[in-house]
Amino acid sequence: MLGGLMRMRFEAGAEEEYETARGVLVDRLVRWAGEQGLPVDGFLAEAALDYRHRATADGRLGMWEPRHVEELLLFWLPQAVTELPGEEGGDAPGTLRTLLRYLHAAQLADPRGPALHDSLAAVDAAAEQYQAAMADRSRWGLAKFWATTAAEQGVEVLNGAALQQFAERAQRGEVSYDERALGAIMERRMAGRVLSDAARGEPQLPVVLPPDGELRRRAEESAIVAQFRGLAEWTGRDGRAVTAAGRLRLADARELVNVLSTGDNAEGVRSSADLPWLGLLVEWAKKARLVRVVKGRLYAVAKARPVLADPLQLWLRAFDACFELRQALVGARSGWHVESMLFDVYEDVLEDVLNTLYSLPYPMPWPRLRDSVHLGYRAQFQLDGGSHAAHRMWFEHADRDLRTVLDVLVNLGAIERDRGMADPVFLDVDLSDAGDELPADMPPELAELLGVAGTAADPAAQERARAQREELTAGPVELLRLTDLGTRAVRQRLLAVGRDAPLVGELAHAPAAGLLGVLADDYDPDTARVELAGWIAARGERDAALRQLGEAVGSVPFRVRAQAMLAVLLAALPDGEGERLLRQWRSDAQLAPLALGELAHHGLLSPEDMTDAEHLLVLAESLLQFVELAGGRDGAEEALRAQGIEVRDAIAAALDSAHPDRSGLDELRQLAARALGTPGVRRGRAQKPRRPAAKSGRQRRR
Repeated sequence: MLGGLMRMRFEAGAEEEYETARGVLVDRLVRWAGEQGLPVDGFLAEAALDYRHRATADGRLGMWEPRHVEELLLFWLPQAVTELPGEEGGDAPGTLRTLLRYLHAAQLADPRGPALHDSLAAVDAAAEQYQAAMADRSRWGLAKFWATTAAEQGVEVLNGAALQQFAERAQRGEVSYDERALGAIMERRMAGRVLSDAARGEPQLPVVLPPDGELRRRAEESAIVAQFRGLAEWTGRDGRAVTAAGRLRLADARELVNVLSTGDNAEGVRSSADLPWLGLLVEWAKKARLVRVVKGRLYAVAKARPVLADPLQLWLRAFDACFELRQALVGARSGWHVESMLFDVYEDVLEDVLNTLYSLPYPMPWPRLRDSVHLGYRAQFQLDGGSHAAHRMWFEHADRDLRTVLDVLVNLGAIERDRGMADPVFLDVDLSDAGDELPADMPPELAELLGVAGTAADPAAQERARAQREELTAGPVELLRLTDLGTRAVRQRLLAVGRDAPLVGELAHAPAAGLLGVLADDYDPDTARVELAGWIAARGERDAALRQLGEAVGSVPFRVRAQAMLAVLLAALPDGEGERLLRQWRSDAQLAPLALGELAHHGLLSPEDMTDAEHLLVLAESLLQFVELAGGRDGAEEALRAQGIEVRDAIAAALDSAHPDRSGLDELRQLAARALGTPGVRRGRAQKPRRPAAKSGRQRRR
């Protein structure tokens, strides 16, 4: 993955890197908009990027689906952006349109997203409601509500003392305010419906899946798919009578056991409730909306006929219904039965377990999965009371219930079990020597989850880590992994909630720049090789495809991103083809600076093998990338000023080079002139110009 700028996705918490990239992006956006005569508000552009980074599940800055457009304009901006009385509101729809156009023009738009005209149409639709949404106080954030209320009552909100006095009067009930709006804001906060950083999900590795035709064939072989079809057919047009409790009559249940081959022992039972697998199938089919009870009879759902005819859609429907089987799988069976901890957090745990197994390159050992779920219980429940034996009993009860759920998923064909040695990647790493490098206030549960056994203050956590390691290394353990069908189903759920779930092969028809950008941002080396090979094969003529890739790298206006895209080619092309291509591009006027830098970085080209002109190209490229890494004009100017006179000769030499990015060199000249306090930099070539150290931070412009 791309280690610096310009990425189009940053992990949650990487605020310094993100804000530096945002600074460069907004600087370039404002300049481009001026050249194009398009409206843009830098503050609102930053707010839009903040929304995608901080309040969405995937955080992809270059992906703008209609739901993102609507949420930004009608919820995020009304919640987050304060427009005080008398201030002229910014043109958020216009700024967003310009941002979207720029992302496509600069080849930063995610190729898996909608076409530009579709995104613009979504802006047009939301723009009609934007002003009303901004004026709707019930959509405001709490800080915005009180700041605006104070300003409306004549308080100078930028005066800290005046604002504090207003807050004190409000606490004493001496301030009038919109009680209905404040009630709606507090209700939204209490319900957890405030857009915030909590929306971010962990990025997933790309997965490889067979075509849907093959998955459909495998779904057809599922015994549960056959049983659901058999149940729907058995109910018939007239349906089947059920008891007042909604259960099948015993005679019908015994018949259905044979029809569906459920394996239940129907001999001697007094109620259909004593046929556990049949009862689960019927309840499962209800949750999957395949059958329903109406006026005392069980009917097949007519609208489900197309689903029943398609084995893959039927299988996926059955998988999704598993999330609604809490009561059927782990609920109380009788008055004396007590639910385990899993019952209260069933859907969350099931989601976490499946997301944990998703895209793993190695099967997950049961002890590691079990203990990670235990950590979730410890964080969720108050386990301070009770003895160690009681805790062990609670966990064992929850483990039995989790195994029941996993049994169902194995029977469905979503998970497969095996036995073997755990891969070393799952063994805890003792980071006790890390010491001061770890946060002093790291929660014990997080330290334990990360395998930091030596740093956990809780001796019990250390003991659990040692016991888990012994269990994993003592011999074969149960191993769990998603099947292809299970991976397909989990990916569908991830995408439905806006998570990024790359699929190898989905970029086969992407533009070259879009392909390389996604590979640099999101793909590991192995899957990048597979994806790139598929993209080239889809073009038919290899040399023409390679030319497209080179042209794409040369057309990207961000030097650091272009360098990362070139690095992808070097690593992902087979049999040294990447190196041969870079050596060929060494003489290309557009690509030479990048190719020379990449070859030198990997030790494939020594300084002695470069000409004076090539040295200048590499120097100029380093300085242009330095400007980006410093966070745009403001950050670069500050960093150059810190370097002082030492960098003058290097800049002068770079400006004399034949680097193709003339606008970038012109910007460098202007920055140097302002930073060094001179009308221009002194011409002349340094003997050994030194690259200045990059400054990654950037002063926030808001």
